[in-house]
Amino acid sequence: MLSVWVEQLLGYASGALVAIRDDEHYPSLVGWARTEGADRLGGNLALAQALAPELWSQTPLERLDFECERLARPGRNEPCWCDSGRKTKHCCGAVQVPGPVPSHLMWMLSLREWKGDALKAALASGKAPAQALLESGLIAAESGQRGRAQQILESLFDEQGDWSRLPDQAEPAFELLIDLYQERGFLRKREALLDAVLDRGPLFLRGVALERLCLLHLDNDDLASAREAFVRAQQALPDSPTLAYIEAMLLLHEGQEEEASQRARFWFRRLARQGDMDPEQLEFLGELAENPGATLAEQMVNSEENLAGPLVALQSLLAELPTAPVLGVTQGEAGAIVYTSSAREDTLYAAWQAHFQTRVDEETVLGFEADPWVEAEGWLSELCANPEWLDSPRVHQDLALALTSRFGSLPWMAPSLFEPLAERLERWLTQLDGQGQRLPWDDGDNAVLLRSGLALVVGMERGARERSRRLAERLLALDPEDSLGLRELVLDQLLREGRNAQALEVSDVPMETPLLGVLMGRVLALLRLERFDEAAEALKAAMAVNGHVVAMLCDEKVRPMALPSDQAPPSGSRAEAWQYRTLMRDQWTATHGALAWLLEQRKG
Repeated sequence: MLSVWVEQLLGYASGALVAIRDDEHYPSLVGWARTEGADRLGGNLALAQALAPELWSQTPLERLDFECERLARPGRNEPCWCDSGRKTKHCCGAVQVPGPVPSHLMWMLSLREWKGDALKAALASGKAPAQALLESGLIAAESGQRGRAQQILESLFDEQGDWSRLPDQAEPAFELLIDLYQERGFLRKREALLDAVLDRGPLFLRGVALERLCLLHLDNDDLASAREAFVRAQQALPDSPTLAYIEAMLLLHEGQEEEASQRARFWFRRLARQGDMDPEQLEFLGELAENPGATLAEQMVNSEENLAGPLVALQSLLAELPTAPVLGVTQGEAGAIVYTSSAREDTLYAAWQAHFQTRVDEETVLGFEADPWVEAEGWLSELCANPEWLDSPRVHQDLALALTSRFGSLPWMAPSLFEPLAERLERWLTQLDGQGQRLPWDDGDNAVLLRSGLALVVGMERGARERSRRLAERLLALDPEDSLGLRELVLDQLLREGRNAQALEVSDVPMETPLLGVLMGRVLALLRLERFDEAAEALKAAMAVNGHVVAMLCDEKVRPMALPSDQAPPSGSRAEAWQYRTLMRDQWTATHGALAWLLEQRKG
């Protein structure tokens, strides 16, 4: 019955608001209530009259700068405020309203209806109840009005306002606003809101902000900042179930799969003892404790709207791929290997392209001319129905690039999506053994194999580090000119594994364009090998390329920088130094005395 009342009330209140906006005077509403209003309540005139003054008193009026013109509630023996002429006890006072009438209802409906300058002025007045802002913002987002939702929710979380008035349900609205900033490219606003909440927000929002901050740092590969945010979140909300999920992700990003499982078991035991967890949440934590990677992968796939089924089918297909067919290769000049696509492979690729409908951007290494995921439901389903398409290296390339663009930052997706494709490519590369020593990018269709390899190296870098490194080293050996930019990645991985002599060897090559990561990797390898004089000389070369890198590495409180996702930062810039810090500072801090040595060299 309550749901029926809510529907009736919303219908009545919406009609009442239209009547009020006609001239914003009470008699107009009363006249409407006795005619159309009563019709909206099934002919219940008494209820229609009783609701009219209640709703009028909470309606913001533009003519009063969005104040409400509240009516004085009459006593039982005083004339009724519906202007019927009868005493209240014999009129509206005798009406039994079927359910509650929210005190913010007319503000909420007004915020749904106002547009342009009227909405802007209403929000700027600061008079909208927090609950009205919250509900109207959520409704706007659900109806696809993202700009309107952002505008309304920004008023709810106004940095100058009193955040103590925030309703208990403000958490989903806060997360929605952060998501809107992210989706619409308002990154500075996103950072400012997070900073404001962390500085003076209520405790429950500070915990949520820290959780989101941790996830943002993970997306940006800044594991040190992600760890710091996680520790702060743990202090703010020590019993938040979300922390179990975030810590598992953080540890998997750090390559600590066993510890991720141990910590998930700890969280499961701790939260299960409390006895107040949602059964589904507890079940999820149990699965997380058993196998963090597989559980997060399943959750990731199932969270993909409209794509969950096709992605599960793709995982099944990749798990059962037959052996890759032999490629057609010839020997070129000076030990070069040349792969050329066959007629069958071209036919398979044409069938695939009829559904995939975008091509690799030849001007970039890992990009497409258009977003392939817009029509992904179609091409995923067709690929699963035609697995022979993957006999074509071009189809393999497109799939590897597409998967890396969407899932390459998630280590738990490597086993089911990237490793099967890597196995197929590795078989093709094995076939090249003995055919020559080089696979030049510009010869034949070699770029297809090399580009596929780079996509898989990137896709496996976090979730299958050793396999990623082995594949990268193999590609680097076939492509000594390093047209893929793999040298820096191989060097970083060797340093992470403590293989410093090999890292030094990889760094010891002439570079037409000096790379900061390679230069600084060489410095770190020399330091670890205690070849200090050579390290000092190598540091001078690195500092000549980027003079910010030492300060950026050594500063404990450096402010994060937003990096463009579609291009490398300019050489010599602070952004380039920040990117290197993000990727490798953990290795410098883990090397005893390395940061102190950098500071000494800087002073000298």
